[in-house]
Amino acid sequence: MSIVERAKELQPELVQLRRSLHREPELGLHLPRTQEKVLAALDGLPLEITLGKNLTSVTAVLRGGKPGGAVLLRGDMDALPVTEKSGVAYASEVSGRMHACGHDLHTAGLVGAARLLAERREHLHGDVVFMFQPGEEGYNGAGAMIEEGVLEASGRTVDAAYALHVSANRLPSGVVITRAGTVTSAADRLTVTVRGKGGHGSNPSTAKDPIPVACEMVTALQTWVTRTFDIFDPVVVTVGTFHSGTKFNIIPDHAEFEATVRSYSESTQERLAEGLPRLMTSIAAAHGLDAEAVYKIEYPVTVNDADETAFALATARDLFDPREVWESPQPNNGSEDFALVLQRVPGAMLMVGAAPEGADWQDAPMNHSPRAVFDDGVLYRQAALLSGLAERRLADTGTAA
Repeated sequence: MSIVERAKELQPELVQLRRSLHREPELGLHLPRTQEKVLAALDGLPLEITLGKNLTSVTAVLRGGKPGGAVLLRGDMDALPVTEKSGVAYASEVSGRMHACGHDLHTAGLVGAARLLAERREHLHGDVVFMFQPGEEGYNGAGAMIEEGVLEASGRTVDAAYALHVSANRLPSGVVITRAGTVTSAADRLTVTVRGKGGHGSNPSTAKDPIPVACEMVTALQTWVTRTFDIFDPVVVTVGTFHSGTKFNIIPDHAEFEATVRSYSESTQERLAEGLPRLMTSIAAAHGLDAEAVYKIEYPVTVNDADETAFALATARDLFDPREVWESPQPNNGSEDFALVLQRVPGAMLMVGAAPEGADWQDAPMNHSPRAVFDDGVLYRQAALLSGLAERRLADTGTAA
């Protein structure tokens, strides 16, 4: 029986697990119920399991029956602070929390891969490390697991690492896509506080109004970016929060805003970290106000190794219809802390289309939307692809040994 056929047999169990995870989403680095469900799903498999010390991670090592190398497979587990409006029967039962980015599918798919590879372990040339990661959504969960030794969990540094990410739109359901080189953007945070002097709204000349200065900053962000950076090495700056004042006729003492900053090269990220705070404080000074601008580098660019990408695409084409395996012409605007893994070991991240069945995938609500719906019919594909990548990559290390 092929690995895809066996994965299809596991599909009902994987759907059940995924929907159970979806009903009880958890945020951040501490996901106790999620960890319990993962451990229950892995119970009985020949795995060496280690739990995180500073986060509720699960690291499971499968020892192959033949000598060889080590490969890591990652699935993130955390949800988002979003109130679900998808209308699905298994919607979140926790107010203000939702698996709006498909991490419940990632977790269930990785469990499926563990099941498949455990059944084939006598033929594996080396070990597989299963990385069940909390805190991908801005909590540096990958970094925390790296610090706790996930890359060396098998007793040696893994030779390669792979991860999948589902998409609620952008792709037809089941399509696999990736590219060599930059595959997702870097993600940083700019936080600006403009300090003025409050007063009465009828007499602004006696105050120092921070609101128009902050508004000028928001506009200047866009102008500065387009006049500073090459359009073929793009930058995206989006202001997501803006807060100031308490009443319509009161000039407040301060205004605050935060922006997400996306870039696609290390050199551009460094220039942004230096240039944007300088721009903000200079604008404030020109108006006689003070400003504090904090630029926090959060995620680096996710870079797929060229050889590992070619291998991953070839594996996907062998497992599925080659017409359903695409090479992306450009990076994804999202960001990923799997980038931290790929900074240390070669590997690849791939996207899997999971647009809802019967929907127009180009118009379907996107990841992070409260209305996002993911087709869990792709779970067997995730499990089969992760398994195939690990098994074939280990076969290569066994041959080299």
